[in-house]
Amino acid sequence: MGRARSGVATPSEPVSEQRLDKWLWAARFFKTRALATEAINGGKVHVNDERVKPSRSIRVGDQLKITRDIDTWLVTILGLNEQRRPAKEAVLLYQEDEHQKAAREEQQEMRRLHGVIMPKHKPDKHERRQLEKFKEQWGE
Repeated sequence: MGRARSGVATPSEPVSEQRLDKWLWAARFFKTRALATEAINGGKVHVNDERVKPSRSIRVGDQLKITRDIDTWLVTILGLNEQRRPAKEAVLLYQEDEHQKAAREEQQEMRRLHGVIMPKHKPDKHERRQLEKFKEQWGE
């Protein structure tokens, strides 16, 4: 068969390699390809312990280290998928390192128990003023 005119692989043709940013999106590590690209360019994703570009072709068996916020995933690619599928299917695309998974879940539980809340954004003007008032009250 071959390729269709649009350059997309036909359904009967198995995919042997795929762009890294597209795989991260399809495996549901990032909500959009733009966020995946931003993380890769920021050095938050490594393939086989190397810093790479978003257009890097990945294959089954490659190992990824993905850092998001303060959590880290060490995964081995088990499958490639051109489309974003439901989460239950996306989990089948990779296998996570068991020791890393246990450590990450333990850290999440410790943060939850100790009430550690990670800010999702830089404080705006109003929030900065509230922080300054709080520091002034408790600093005296």
